[in-house]
Amino acid sequence: MAPRTFEVAVPDQTGRRAVVTGGSDGIGLGIATALARAGAEVVLPVRNRAKGEAAVARIREQAPSATVRLEDLDLASLASVAALGERLVTEGRPLHLLVNNAGLMTPPERGTTADGFELQLGTNHLGHFALTAALLPLLREGRGRVTSQTSIAARSGSVHWDDLQWTADYDGMAAYRQSKIACGLFAAELARRSAAGGWGVTSTLAHPGVAPTSLLAARSEVGRAEDTRGVRLIRWLSARGLTGTPESAALPALLAATTSDPTSQGAVAFFGPQGPGRVGGPPGPQRLWRPLRDDAAAARLWDVSEELTGVRLG
Repeated sequence: MAPRTFEVAVPDQTGRRAVVTGGSDGIGLGIATALARAGAEVVLPVRNRAKGEAAVARIREQAPSATVRLEDLDLASLASVAALGERLVTEGRPLHLLVNNAGLMTPPERGTTADGFELQLGTNHLGHFALTAALLPLLREGRGRVTSQTSIAARSGSVHWDDLQWTADYDGMAAYRQSKIACGLFAAELARRSAAGGWGVTSTLAHPGVAPTSLLAARSEVGRAEDTRGVRLIRWLSARGLTGTPESAALPALLAATTSDPTSQGAVAFFGPQGPGRVGGPPGPQRLWRPLRDDAAAARLWDVSEELTGVRLG
């Protein structure tokens, strides 16, 4: 069975400004391309300038009139996050959409960010938490939306409160699961706090299902010299229509980012693939997974994230 093709009808984005992290390849590139094609001005913060320039060229192939701009960002450095926030805030232009999409998964050994955080928690959650905080004034001005990306790994498990940084008995997959639970809890708490504080910012959440992206492929930045056995299997399954594709995996976040009136007051709307096992298929709304419905854990994580990053969100 060949992979099926699915689409999301993106409303006109003319006059809207979007920031998409992780937009230099894979899912993020798909999201950025669709937004640019719909008329949005897209800001691509990237760690690797060469990959970023290649991504901009690919976007302009599909949307020749697109307004796309590169910015420097390393989510594993709070200084880099703060610098990007300062540059955009200094420009003073409202922000209508922030897609917190970038991430990394299961490096072969425990690594740390520039600030000493476990690499997956620091990049996938804390970097995005700090970026959202830095851009909140622009998001409030634009009555914007923040779309966060979680993972199917977050369907079970919990935050490792006794050792958030996994300094003892490191388990790469468990640390990845924790980081993606953190992304989901953050999205839910952002929705609640925005509603309670009258910020005017909408928070949505998505997961891509399972697809052969670069997460488990060779990645020098996490010390992985070759593709994992897992990504080779996923490629085989994807080619037979048994999981998603990189194109279909981008659609839940794109839907979460652009659907009109996605949520009721104070609640986070959650989108993912609708096929068997939720690993592929057309995108649509889903019920929030149990680990992401823990309001006390979400509030606690918010406070801990402010303490760790040294930034206040709100």
